[in-house]
Amino acid sequence: MGHREDLLEGAKRCLLAKGFVRTTARDIVKESGTNLASIGYHYGSKDALLAQAYVELVEELSVAFDGELRGAPGSLERFAGVWSNIIATMREPGSLWRLSMEAVTMGDQLPEVRDHLARAQREGARGFVELFTGIPESEAPDEVVDTLGAFYTTLMMGVMAQWTFDPKTAPEAGRLTEGLRRVIEAATRR
Repeated sequence: MGHREDLLEGAKRCLLAKGFVRTTARDIVKESGTNLASIGYHYGSKDALLAQAYVELVEELSVAFDGELRGAPGSLERFAGVWSNIIATMREPGSLWRLSMEAVTMGDQLPEVRDHLARAQREGARGFVELFTGIPESEAPDEVVDTLGAFYTTLMMGVMAQWTFDPKTAPEAGRLTEGLRRVIEAATRR
């Protein structure tokens, strides 16, 4: 591996161990075996490096979202299966989602990280569209990403906050699915 890759891997380890705010450039350098100048040369700044490291951690974790997908795309069974897979990643001690909440709550102190992650969030919405509907990311119309993808992203943020704040009372996939079923029932009642 070169310095660029070493920095990225070191930044991932630092994020998981210390979070965004407590990770210093020196921590990353120590963890990666590189030098301070490498951060600026390869990533522009420590915050840009941390944002890229975070995005890669989420991408690595998102493979677990696919799990065993049951049900037809767009069905309640698919909805329940995907949420079951996502929530399973939240049960882990030291879950990456705790780090996500830090990014949300500390965004004012990390404007470069926040801006980078806001851009990546749209691509995450595109990924949700594929997971739940089966529409390939590359074919998902912007209108679908901006509505349905945004809906799933918003739901994800809420679930993530609840699981981070109080895992004992946070919703399971079955409760989320029943909630959605009730919304559909109420919306289609005549």
